[in-house]
Amino acid sequence: MTRLELWNGDICVLEVDAIVNPANPTLWMSTGVGGALKRAGGDAIEFAAVRQGPVELGAAIVTGGGDLAARSVIHAVSLDRSRRTTGPILEAAARSAMARAREIGARSIAFPALGTGVGGFPLAEAAEITVDAVRSELAASEEIEHVIFALRGMAAYQAFELALARPEAEAGAVTAHRPSSVGESPA
Repeated sequence: MTRLELWNGDICVLEVDAIVNPANPTLWMSTGVGGALKRAGGDAIEFAAVRQGPVELGAAIVTGGGDLAARSVIHAVSLDRSRRTTGPILEAAARSAMARAREIGARSIAFPALGTGVGGFPLAEAAEITVDAVRSELAASEEIEHVIFALRGMAAYQAFELALARPEAEAGAVTAHRPSSVGESPA
């Protein structure tokens, strides 16, 4: 059974097979999670991504993890060129990220709150869409043992906690962790 986990902390420090980056079609990593991943993992991540672009909304590509503890970064195109998004784009991006995770044989994957930072998408709705898409994709992803929803701040943590607790979407075991310090990693 896949373990679904909430974690409040820096996604860049997680020791997982893949980290999902909420990307735009050009794949430049200047702000938000992408900027943080680039600063922590090095410019090589961005260079490898940009060489594969542009990418359609809702699609995803894979690069190496550079200097990150994660082996790979999955760049899920969840923001348009104006850095905005919609529910259908978020769902497609989460599903594409799971498909790429299957392709690379990932056993663990970390998702941020796609589209909610610079994208400005409502947190509660983004949490429901992402959790539902991930749970749906887990049926075809038997090799994925661990999904971490890596969040920043209690508002995001609580939105994902509520989405995971919805009875009509129950799947997998849920392990909730209270806020962690930046240097601490659950993986």
